Amino acid sequence: MASRAKRSPPKSANGSPKRVNLALQGGGAHGAFAWGVLDGFLESGAIEIEGLSGTSAGSINAVVYAYGKYKGGNDGARQTLERFWRGVSEAGDRYNPLKAMAWDRAYPTLQFRFSPAFEMFKAATHVFSPYQLNPGNFNPLREVLEAAVDFDELRHCRDTKLFLTATNVRTGKPRVFRTQEITVDAVMASACLPQMFQAVEIDGEHYWDGGYMGNPSLYPLFYHTESRDVIILHINPIERDEIPMTPGEIYNRVNEISFNSALIKELRAIAFVQKLQDDGALKPEFANRFKYVLIHSIRADEALLDLSVATKFDTGWEFLTMLRDRGRATAAEWLAKNGSSLGVRSTVDLRTEFLTSGGENDATPVAPVPRRRGPRITRN
Repeated sequence: MASRAKRSPPKSANGSPKRVNLALQGGGAHGAFAWGVLDGFLESGAIEIEGLSGTSAGSINAVVYAYGKYKGGNDGARQTLERFWRGVSEAGDRYNPLKAMAWDRAYPTLQFRFSPAFEMFKAATHVFSPYQLNPGNFNPLREVLEAAVDFDELRHCRDTKLFLTATNVRTGKPRVFRTQEITVDAVMASACLPQMFQAVEIDGEHYWDGGYMGNPSLYPLFYHTESRDVIILHINPIERDEIPMTPGEIYNRVNEISFNSALIKELRAIAFVQKLQDDGALKPEFANRFKYVLIHSIRADEALLDLSVATKFDTGWEFLTMLRDRGRATAAEWLAKNGSSLGVRSTVDLRTEFLTSGGENDATPVAPVPRRRGPRITRN
C-alpha cells in the first residue's frame, strides 16, 4: 500500500482535483476509520468534496471536516479532525464506562471478539431505558463537538454541502438536515442511539439515530449537487463468511444487517435507473430528467473484519489511531486503483456486489430516482 500512495494523485483533465460527493456511514468509534480515509484524501489533494451525506459518526466526521475545511483548507480539515478525535479519546478516559481495561490491552484479540463490560452494559440497556439509566441525559460527545466546531460559522459554509440524516421517532421518516440548519442538536440527533440516550428534540419533534432510515442517505447528493460521482464509505461490513453462533456474534451481525438495510434499498433504486438508461428504455423527452450517477465504494469489510460491535465503544487513543491508519492505507490503495475512473465510470457493479444473492430476481422493479424531481428533503 505504501508504494501505491507515492503515485501521482488522479486529477481532472485541467489538472485540478476531481470533484465528488462522499457518503459516510455511522459506526461509533469505528468512525475513526472514516477519519483516516478523509485524512488520506486531504493529504493526496486528489479530490474535492462537493457534498457530504452522513449518519451518526458519519455526520460527526462530516461537520468536523466541513468546518475545518472552511476555516483552513485541507490542512485545517486534517487538524480539526485530529483535534476532535483526540477530544473523543480524552472524554472517553474520563467518562466511558466501556473503555478497555488492563486485560483488554494485554489480550487485544480477545477484546475485539468479547468484552465482559460490553456484555454487562448491553444486558442493562435491555432492562432499563436511558431515561432511567441517564436521567440527566449527559453526553460528553456534545462538549467535544462544541469545542471542535463553531456551528454558527459552519452554517455560513458554502464550500461543502452537508446532509445529515436523523430518524423521526414519531413518524418513522428520515429528516435530512442541510448546512444552513445544522446545529449541535442536529448532529446529536443523527447519532442518538435509543438504547443509550434520550431522543433529541428539535422544533417539537424527537429524533433517533439516522442509521435506521438512511445509513447514509444518498438521494440528497442526487438532487442538490452537480457532481455525478458518489463515493460510499462503508463502515458496517456487508459480508461475513462465518455464520454467527454465539449471542455476541448474532447481535453483531444483526446490528450490521440492520444498519445496512436502508442503504441497500437506495442502491437497488440506483441500479434500476441505470439499467433503464443503459438499455435506452427511457423516452428521449424523459431521459434528461434523470441523472446518471457514478457509484464508487470503499468497503471496510476486510479492514474491520476482526472487530466486534463492542469495539465501537472503544475510545482509547491507541485504538482510534490504529483505525485512522487503516483508513489512510485504504484511501491510498483505493485512489491508486480507482482514481482515474472518477468522472468517467462507476467502479462498483451494484447488482453483483450488493443486490443479488443466490437466485434473486434481478428484474424486480423499483421506483426510479429522478435527477431534479422526487422526494423532497423535509423536516419530518
